[in-house]
Amino acid sequence: MTIHAQALLFDNDGTLVSSLASVERCWTRWAREYGITAEEFGRVELHGRTAVEIVGDLLPARLVPEAVARVERLEVEDVPNGGVRLLPGTRDFLDSLPADRWAVVTSATGRLAEARLGAVDITPKILVSADDVTRGKPDPEPYLLAARQLGVEPAHCVVFEDAPAGLRAGRAAGMTTVALATTHRAEELDADLVVENLSALSALVTRRGLEISVRG
Repeated sequence: MTIHAQALLFDNDGTLVSSLASVERCWTRWAREYGITAEEFGRVELHGRTAVEIVGDLLPARLVPEAVARVERLEVEDVPNGGVRLLPGTRDFLDSLPADRWAVVTSATGRLAEARLGAVDITPKILVSADDVTRGKPDPEPYLLAARQLGVEPAHCVVFEDAPAGLRAGRAAGMTTVALATTHRAEELDADLVVENLSALSALVTRRGLEISVRG
């Protein structure tokens, strides 16, 4: 299978990097600080959603700004403690792309995203974070914003995601979707293409754009 595109849009956590251990450490500590039980915490979907949405499901509205700032601080401070690592294939795949043909679109805050990306030496020209939108994934707003900033029509963009919420956002934006089975089972992911991780793919730059193929 070959996918033709003009721009590639990547989720970060679970797509380019793994931060699962850090997320578990920091959110567990945060929940304990705010008196949230394991049962209450277990009912909330974490992956692919903004901290504001997650915290809003767990605490009264008056506490949300302070609580969001607290979990962001915990996660940023955890980055140097092994809080992030590159997933297989990320470096080679990104290095094969022109810098102006891809962007990172994350549900994390800008501060946290920059800390995690900086720790693994990834510097996108365009980064869309939770700070840049009013509605996070699964709303299409983050991906549509990235497409506009790259100057590419949504139909000519490919979204790379590991979370169902992100894939729904990509589809709602009218984009081709590629799912990476890094944090969810392949059968849980609804996408145009499902692969294990970016090491399964190759990118070719042509005069017409980009060609994404599954390695033999």
